[in-house]
Amino acid sequence: MTVTSSRRTRFLPALAGLAALPLVLGACAGAPEAEDKGPAASGYPVEASSCGFTSTFTAAPERAVTMNQGATEVMLALDLSDRMAGTAYLDDAVPEKWAQDYGTVKVLSDEYPDNETLLAAKPDFVYASYASAFGPEAGGAQDELTKLGIGSFLSLFGCGENKPSADVSFASVWDEIEIVADVFGVPERADALEKEQQGELDRLAAAKPGAGLDVFWFDSGDKTAFAGAGEGGPQLILDAVGATNIFADLDGGWADVSWERVVEADPDVIVLADASWSTAADKIKQLEKDPALKGLRAVKAKKYVVIPFSESTPGVRLADGAVSVGEQLTDLAQQG
Repeated sequence: MTVTSSRRTRFLPALAGLAALPLVLGACAGAPEAEDKGPAASGYPVEASSCGFTSTFTAAPERAVTMNQGATEVMLALDLSDRMAGTAYLDDAVPEKWAQDYGTVKVLSDEYPDNETLLAAKPDFVYASYASAFGPEAGGAQDELTKLGIGSFLSLFGCGENKPSADVSFASVWDEIEIVADVFGVPERADALEKEQQGELDRLAAAKPGAGLDVFWFDSGDKTAFAGAGEGGPQLILDAVGATNIFADLDGGWADVSWERVVEADPDVIVLADASWSTAADKIKQLEKDPALKGLRAVKAKKYVVIPFSESTPGVRLADGAVSVGEQLTDLAQQG
């Protein structure tokens, strides 16, 4: 699986004679401009746009706050922990490779910090994976943050109402990483990550550890199954390993499906998302206890693949998720 792309253009370079811009310009029509803070730094201004909202920067942020694990891990992968004033809302454990850097960042809240807590951290950049982070009970609206001179960025895949700014693909995952890297003036770090991950995907494409396997991606649910559908992280991972998603025909990244459909499909393998709010162990108990589900071939043979939830969503760990699923499928094949 090879994704070819030149560096995507997302930022508007300063034009000759352009008046000096404030750190963050009005990010939507009608937003007032902040006080002029002098000339832009070299390589600036840059624009960070997603979900119909744009923040403009004339210098790299120094006090970023991340509002979800996916956003946090993009910052850590780009080696930007020293630019972080706070973080919040983990779905599962931060990988060991970033644990030390993560330990240096203040945790503002177990879930979303409210606006008062967020502002107390004195951020100059707020980065979130989901639109809910900018809700009235959370950090507050992006345009309100702009009025306070605070830039913000929402993931390309987190716009809400199942309407991402970009098609879900590894290329668009790398687009988001590049946006953040450019905001902080470290584009070379994004390029290195993309090259590394493309290499991993190429190796998976050659090996095809999932070839011939029908897979049910089980995220959560009891009365119905919340399953990986045909347009999200699970589908990208299953495509990368050469497996077939039994619910690839469903729109969106995730979908509620009846257990009758799962039983009818009778998958070869079940991928279990492991999250603090729905663990893989709990899902295995559910599958092995239910009178109908315990008869599935995958359940009887214990053909389970376990993946952290944060490796199943579009983000910097999605390629890691593909590698992990591929390795586990190879192990299952060797077990017979």
